[in-house]
Amino acid sequence: MLDDKTVAQYLERISAEPPGKPDADALRHLHERHVMSVPFDSIDYHLGAEIHMDERAVDKVVHQRRGGGCYEINTAFFLLLEALGFDITLHQGRLRIGDRSTPPYHHLLATVAIDGERWLVDIGFGKGSRHPLLLEAGRKQADPQGEFTLRPMDDGAIDIFRNGKPQYCFYDDPVELVDFRQTLWWYRTNPRSPFLTNLFCSLPLPGGWVSLRDDLLTLTTGREKRTEKLPDDAAVLAAYEKWFGIKLDERPTPSPHMTNTLRFSFEED
Repeated sequence: MLDDKTVAQYLERISAEPPGKPDADALRHLHERHVMSVPFDSIDYHLGAEIHMDERAVDKVVHQRRGGGCYEINTAFFLLLEALGFDITLHQGRLRIGDRSTPPYHHLLATVAIDGERWLVDIGFGKGSRHPLLLEAGRKQADPQGEFTLRPMDDGAIDIFRNGKPQYCFYDDPVELVDFRQTLWWYRTNPRSPFLTNLFCSLPLPGGWVSLRDDLLTLTTGREKRTEKLPDDAAVLAAYEKWFGIKLDERPTPSPHMTNTLRFSFEED
């Protein structure tokens, strides 16, 4: 359990107000502030750094002011919500990449139970929802980042759709962080890992989106999208700091497995 000092530092990191109580309004506020403050990225996979699914993920987000993939930032957010008194449960899912689905345990997310309702909490999936989603099948839920729908599947999974396109599915059985160790190893070592085949960093903006894929900076404002190839290492490092608040000592070197062929949903309209 995170101590009070770390919780206060975490809330400051995401510019969130301390919740008076663990209710739906507080969850919505915390979810939105996290999505808007902490990048979704694969940087450390290309730097060869360790990926942690415990309190060290909180240290990375809060004290190093970094982001990460779902295993890190959803772990950190889970620990924050748990410390704030939310009734939160971890789940695992399969990603939809192109026309295929990954095996189980390739995505980490959570649900929160509040006053007889359950909410899907996921701040670690590219262009996922900015707000938590009500766990109600078939209901169209408007969000600043698209229209989301949840649909139950024959195998017991729940599919998440954004603007009519499948994003991922998850299973309602509770899991523990230790259950993801094998898949984390796969993500860090397999040539087909989407974190190794893509070097990316992305973050929503109040009126758009910004992403950096190696040296390609894309800024989306409304319906306008502009992509710029950055000229050198200094420009790449400056872009990380300007757009994502990330200060790096060196530019990440793309993994030899990088192909740019397996893309996450943050690049899709």
